Amino acid sequence: MGRLFGTDGVRGIANEELTPLLAMQLGQAGASVLTKENKHMPTIMVGCDTRISGDMLANALMAGLCSVGANAVYVGVIPTPAVAYLTKKYKVDAGVVISASHNTVEFNGIKFFDGNGYKLPDELEDEIEALIRNGMKGVEFPSGSRVGKIKYRTDAREEYINHAVQSVPVDLTGMKIVVDCAEGAAHYTSVEALRQLGAEVVAIHNMPDGTNINSNCGSTHMEEIQARVVFEKAQVGLAFDGDADRLLAVDEEGRIVDGDQIMAIVGNHMKQQGKLKKDTIVATVMSNLGFFLMGEKEGIHMEQTKVGDRYVLERMREIDASLGGEQSGHIIFLDENTTGDGLLSALHLLQVMVETGKPLSELSKIMTVMPQALVNAKVPNHKKENYMDYPEIADAIQKLTDKFAGEGRVLIRPSGTEPKVRVMIEGKDQKMIEAEAHKLADLIQNVML
Repeated sequence: MGRLFGTDGVRGIANEELTPLLAMQLGQAGASVLTKENKHMPTIMVGCDTRISGDMLANALMAGLCSVGANAVYVGVIPTPAVAYLTKKYKVDAGVVISASHNTVEFNGIKFFDGNGYKLPDELEDEIEALIRNGMKGVEFPSGSRVGKIKYRTDAREEYINHAVQSVPVDLTGMKIVVDCAEGAAHYTSVEALRQLGAEVVAIHNMPDGTNINSNCGSTHMEEIQARVVFEKAQVGLAFDGDADRLLAVDEEGRIVDGDQIMAIVGNHMKQQGKLKKDTIVATVMSNLGFFLMGEKEGIHMEQTKVGDRYVLERMREIDASLGGEQSGHIIFLDENTTGDGLLSALHLLQVMVETGKPLSELSKIMTVMPQALVNAKVPNHKKENYMDYPEIADAIQKLTDKFAGEGRVLIRPSGTEPKVRVMIEGKDQKMIEAEAHKLADLIQNVML
C-alpha cells in the first residue's frame, strides 16, 4: 500500500478506497496528532462539498473524532477556503474538509487544516498515517462524559461571504457576470457574494443534487461558460471547481483566462499600488513560460515551487509573500486567507477590471501564453512515482528534453491525487508539442501498465 496522503489530503473512490472505516480512523488519528499538545477537550470543524458520499464520510469522520474525546462542529456544505478561514476565526483546534475538489462524483477526499487554517506539512500527515498503520497504538478512547459531541452550525457560510466582501469591497453595479458553480460548494456563496456587491449574476450549474458535481461543468469543463458569456454579452465569466478553492475566468470574447493570467493581472495591479509584498509572486514549475517572462518585463520576482498549492503556501510563508498560486486556478491571497480561494480570486480580478476600466481581454494581454500541451498517462497508482525506473521511459524523456532545450521545456510528474503521470511540453509549435506529448504519454502508459 502506498502513502495515504497525496498533494491534497487523502483521496480515492468513496466506499471502495476511501471507506467509512478509513474516514473514522483519519478522524481518530487526526484529532490525536493535531491536538496532542492540548490540555483541553479539542474542537474540530468539519465541512464538505456537495457530493453524495459526503454525508457518509463526514459522519464516519466525526464519529472518529468523538471516539477519541474531541468535539466536532459540523458546518455542512461549504467551500474549502471557508473551512480554512473559519477554523482560525472560531479558534477551533483544527479543520477538516470532505471533498475531492475537481474530481468526479465517485471520488471523495479528506484534508486537514491546523488551528491557524493551514494545510498540514508532510511530517504531520506522516504522523497521522503512522498511527493508522499501527492500529492507533497509544491513543486513548475515553468513556462516559469524556466522549466528544457534535454541534451543527448553519451560519458559517454567511460569515465566509461577509469576510470575502469586506476583504475586497468592490462595487460591481452594472457588471453582468456568468458564474459556473460546478454543482459544488460555490453554488450559494459565490452567487450571493457577487449579488451583494451589486453584480447582475447569471448562475449556471448551481443546482447540485449530490451526483452532478464537476459533471461537464466548472473549471475543468469551460466550453459552456465560454459560449454563455458571449451569448449573454457579459463582461466576464467565473468558473469554480467542486470545492471552490480554484477559479478560472472567461473574458468578454469567450476566451479562457487561466490562473497564471489571473495572477499576472492582479499581481501587476497590486505592485502598482504598493500592495505586492517584496514585488514577488510564488508559482509552481507548471506555470507557463510566458508568466515568468511577464515577471521579468514587469519587475516582478518569481519564486518557483514543486506542484501543489500547499508547496506554494509553504514558500509564501517562508518569504512573507502576499500572492501565489497555480495555473489551474488555485490562487492564494495570504493577507486574506490561508489557502487557495476561488471567491477571493474572483473579487480581486473584478476589482482590477473596475479600477482600471479595462475589459478582461485587454488586461490578459499582460502576458503571452506560450503554446503548452498537457497529456495524462493512466498508470497504476502504486507505480506512478517510479516512472523513471523504466529505461525506455527515461531515455524518451531525455531525448525530448534535448530536443526542446532553449526553445521550450519538458516537465513530467506524477499526479498527487490521481493514478496518472502528467506529461507537459511547452514550445513554439502547438501541433508538434501535442504530438510529442501524446507519444510520450502513450509510451509511459503502455510500459507501466
